[in-house]
Amino acid sequence: MCLAIPACVEEIVSEDCAIVNLSGIRREVSLALMENVEIGDYVIVHVGFALQKIDPLEAQQTLAMFAKMQNEDDPIADN
Repeated sequence: MCLAIPACVEEIVSEDCAIVNLSGIRREVSLALMENVEIGDYVIVHVGFALQKIDPLEAQQTLAMFAKMQNEDDPIADN
């Protein structure tokens, strides 16, 4: 199973590289598959590549759903 995660672009490092924020974790990703990416854009990231832009509201809803699923699976969070 593959999972692509929404991330916010925080810094453009070069024409083909950016720093994104993945739920608080900053990571460098490739922009080689995309054009016209700007700081503040949300992109879908899979295996280190930004694949496409995503609407900010949709990105926030998806991230909230991931957080909820993680908390439901965390037995410590239940205490």
